Amino acid sequence: MIKEDIKIRFLVYIGLLVGLVFTLFPVFWIFISSVKTNTEVFAYPPSFIPENFTLSAYFNIFNDEDKLRFFFNSYFIAIIVTILTLLISILSGYSFSRFDFKLKRILNLSIISTQTIPPITLLIPYFGIVVTFKIFDTYLALILTYLVFTIPYATLMMTSYFNTLPKELDDAVLMDGGSNFTALCRVIIPISLPGIVATCVYTFLLCWNEFLFALTLTKSYEMRTVPIGIQLLMGQHAYEWNEMMAMSIIGTVPILFLYLFAQKYFLAGLTSGSVKF
Repeated sequence: MIKEDIKIRFLVYIGLLVGLVFTLFPVFWIFISSVKTNTEVFAYPPSFIPENFTLSAYFNIFNDEDKLRFFFNSYFIAIIVTILTLLISILSGYSFSRFDFKLKRILNLSIISTQTIPPITLLIPYFGIVVTFKIFDTYLALILTYLVFTIPYATLMMTSYFNTLPKELDDAVLMDGGSNFTALCRVIIPISLPGIVATCVYTFLLCWNEFLFALTLTKSYEMRTVPIGIQLLMGQHAYEWNEMMAMSIIGTVPILFLYLFAQKYFLAGLTSGSVKF
């Protein structure tokens, strides 16, 4: 029995090690490529250790106002969308969790159904709407578009998390003369930090990594985001591969620290939110 347990643990550790290698190796390769010269990146056979260690790709990015603008745009859009999504999803999630009202099931079904539609099928309709309302190549176009994709899932996440909290908490506030809004702000939100953090991380990452709509709904350098900026480094005759990798690292590190900081709450929010809908 003990030998079988040891074998199972050994196999589990081997599986985790293989998964870790497959997960971290691309990140390692991106970093190594970012500190090589562009010529060395394409050298064959490839080397894991740079022969000429250089930070020129990073200096080129930080000295280029256009590339820095990509990061500003991505952060600005992601933060605004995250804040608006969080406010709307908390209010709507609390309503779905605590109240019974007409068309509740239909609305809930409609929200769920939006998650089954491939985003690419909505590209042309959204492009037409954006052009019609004359908000093409603006922050507003991307913010409104991203909200359409983030709010439904965020509402489901917050609803499922609120469903795990006993309604007696709200009743206690009502008995003391408070309102449902008071219960939400002073009791429910403070103890819903894991669900809120999970929603924030999901929303921020979705906005940060989005490529298709950012490419279609913008055209000027001033409005491009980081994923589009990386793509723009792929020229017709040459690729600035080391700068592409450097930009990927610069964009990844803050998000990685955000996840590590919020990991405990993020996992707790996803676990609690998966209990029931």
